[in-house]
Amino acid sequence: MDEKVINNIKSLGIDMIEKAKSGHPGIVLSAAPLIYTVFANYLNINKDDQGWMNRDRFVLSAGHGSALLYATLYMAGYLKLDDLKKFRQLGSITSGHPEYGVTPGVEMSTGPLGQGIASAVGMAMAEKHLEAKYPKLFNYKVYVICGDGDLMEGISYEASSLAGNLKLNNLIVLYDSNRICLDGGTDKTFSDDVPLRFKALGFNVIEVNSDYKEIDSALQKAQNSDKPTLVKVNTIIGEGSYLEGTNKVHGGALAEDDYKQLKEKLGFALPFEVSEEAKKEFENKIQTRSIKKYNEFLDNYEKYADKDLEYFKRGRISYSIDRSDFEVKDVQSTRDSSGMVLNHLAKQIPSLFGGSADLSSSTKIYLKDMGDFSATNYLGRNIWFGVREHAMGAILNGLALSGFRSYGSTFFTFSDYVKPAMRLSAFMNLPVTYIFTHDSINIGMDGPTHQPVEQLAALRSMPNMTVYRPADLNEVIGAYENILDRKEPSTLVLSRMATPNLKETKAEAVSKGAYILKHEKGELKAILIATGSEVSLAMDVAEKLDEGIRVVSMPSMELFDSQSAEYKREVLPKVKTFFIEAGSSYGLSKYASGEDYLITVDKFGASGSTKDVLDYMGFSLEKVCERVKKML
Repeated sequence: MDEKVINNIKSLGIDMIEKAKSGHPGIVLSAAPLIYTVFANYLNINKDDQGWMNRDRFVLSAGHGSALLYATLYMAGYLKLDDLKKFRQLGSITSGHPEYGVTPGVEMSTGPLGQGIASAVGMAMAEKHLEAKYPKLFNYKVYVICGDGDLMEGISYEASSLAGNLKLNNLIVLYDSNRICLDGGTDKTFSDDVPLRFKALGFNVIEVNSDYKEIDSALQKAQNSDKPTLVKVNTIIGEGSYLEGTNKVHGGALAEDDYKQLKEKLGFALPFEVSEEAKKEFENKIQTRSIKKYNEFLDNYEKYADKDLEYFKRGRISYSIDRSDFEVKDVQSTRDSSGMVLNHLAKQIPSLFGGSADLSSSTKIYLKDMGDFSATNYLGRNIWFGVREHAMGAILNGLALSGFRSYGSTFFTFSDYVKPAMRLSAFMNLPVTYIFTHDSINIGMDGPTHQPVEQLAALRSMPNMTVYRPADLNEVIGAYENILDRKEPSTLVLSRMATPNLKETKAEAVSKGAYILKHEKGELKAILIATGSEVSLAMDVAEKLDEGIRVVSMPSMELFDSQSAEYKREVLPKVKTFFIEAGSSYGLSKYASGEDYLITVDKFGASGSTKDVLDYMGFSLEKVCERVKKML
């Protein structure tokens, strides 16, 4: 019966690919024993309660093998046969790569190689934290199937290194080792001794052949390991195909005669033929094992759950921010303001969980008195990611997928290292908060390598990502209030340079995206729009030029663009309008009166004192005043 189910998964997988006239049959034929063994013998899940908090997680990091996953989910009772027949079709729930929130049973969107295994590390960290807090409720495992491509991507090394350091023994990775890539054999590009590499990372490593009995034996050993486990399964890509063992069966479709002979070998003559006996047996195996653990969880939930656990279960956020609780200086950086607010919120929101890429002392995100998350203290809420920005972003996604309000931090110029994971945060609609500091050329002596100029434009262009660049403490408070009231990902861009805490700024106005900070005296002659550190500069310019100048603070373009036309006209009527921002002009012209009204930075920065660099780049008070006066 084991073989019957495996063959039915293979058969349905190649049926889907054949009908869609698409590719990637190789992994379906080679990895079916891997996915079958995990689902049939180990994965505790409940199709009738897919949000069960203590369910095991399965991540197909090699997302191009989606047909393999969909065929398995059908056999497990999660999908209908018609879903398989609509594989890769517009509007179907069986997309070309697995998509979270679209397909029942899919725990995360995968496709960009390495992201799946890295996010799985975040899921394993989430379980360890919950288990430490609620030992009678949580003990789930995280299973991953990855391939050579996943392990070539640097993000998988970063994340696995941290997993080994943290001794995440609830993480079990099955490595589909077929020694083939899309373009050819891995001998041309990947000669790592993978078992030795993972042993060095602190993993328990087991090597087996592609036989479900051997795989089962390896997974059984992994259940009781004191380390994360890598099971290296030696497979043959496209096993049974005329093209087996070659790259031609990786991404390409099967020839008609090859498809037919494979169907015959597998024992299923017709397209989308199903052995109802095998399907029932497979479903029963999963349900019989899982229901006992599920009922045990429900019984214990009544006994051991508390109000904090509701934050994770329902995503409910309850908090309050009172400025009078903070020791406010007349002049301070927004990174310092953010640190104050974040610590204030952490005491109220138990699901707030995160850290930085070895920069917490600079980005000010360390949670005081909350402990460090480590192999000896899973209760800690400060994550030491180390210099691993790529993995940090993916791990934050794994935490968010597990019910946490995760956040991570580094310098803004290094957002490029985090961006692939940020894109997936936005794509999956996860409430991850990315906190970036050292936001501008005003960091001076660090020079152009650390002075971000193009990052604001890049992140503002990302769909479903809201970017905040607050001017001072009030706007930082407003930004956090908006972030916590929304369920989408957010980016908070903060300064190292100290700027005035302005009496005119309003926390509640941040929700509008932009608002009038200083009304003009007399007839309106011009508007100065500014963000972040440049808001106080714009205020000084308006004060110096005196009459007729309005100042508008725009902490979030996305929020402002979503306002009514009436509100936007009220804030920005048709008049000479300048945009002052120490970053790229790209995307700002829709607000300004023309290219000459953009006071921006469209070249890389320079190394020197903050004062000298700002003057050199045209951002001294005198030079900005001169630009504005000239255009008026």
